[in-house]
Amino acid sequence: MFKVIDESFVCENCKKQVSKLGYSCRNHCPYCLYSKHVDKDPGDRLEECHGLLKPISIEKNKKGFIIIFKCEKCGSIRKNKVADDDNMDKIIELSVNKE
Repeated sequence: MFKVIDESFVCENCKKQVSKLGYSCRNHCPYCLYSKHVDKDPGDRLEECHGLLKPISIEKNKKGFIIIFKCEKCGSIRKNKVADDDNMDKIIELSVNKE
């Protein structure tokens, strides 16, 4: 069950203040694209790992571009849509990065 949580936060990777997304749920930092492994299902905050989710690649589907993350603590793979305000230079870097 999806829970809508759109909160501001300080990115644990780049330390920048990140504002609410406003039109959906903020999942990752728009500056460095890192996220945090806090959900088992979107918005539930039930994951116990709490490792940093490193952006490792980009994929395209019918809804647009998706960031692929790998947890630096447990190795889990997670995915989330690219946000309108994401750093396009970082998105381009990921599109050519083959990790």
